[in-house]
Amino acid sequence: MKKLISLFTLILVITFSANAQEVKTVSLEQTKGEFTQKEIKLSEGSYVFNITNNNVGTDVGFVLVPKGKDASDAKNHIKEAYVTKVVADGKTESSKTVTLQKGTYTYFCPLNKTPQYTLTVE
Repeated sequence: MKKLISLFTLILVITFSANAQEVKTVSLEQTKGEFTQKEIKLSEGSYVFNITNNNVGTDVGFVLVPKGKDASDAKNHIKEAYVTKVVADGKTESSKTVTLQKGTYTYFCPLNKTPQYTLTVE
């Protein structure tokens, strides 16, 4: 019985290890009225977005929406991508972990009134 439990435990550990994903970081910088990165290409996976406020003069944030969805409607936003705290001048804040699948997304900052940019997951 002990051997059976040990074998079952070993199988569970291997399964969980194989399914664990590496979380990657995407660093984005905002200046007055824009992101310095105009387009992003990523592979499928899990990401944390670090957003830096480079002297915008106001707090900034980050919104990520699947392309084709109404970006002005908060119900379409990927909430995990929001920074956990608005980003003050000269500071950097992070989002929670976001798992992205293949497709096209739009990102922008409504506080800094940036254009909408494209993030592509291949």
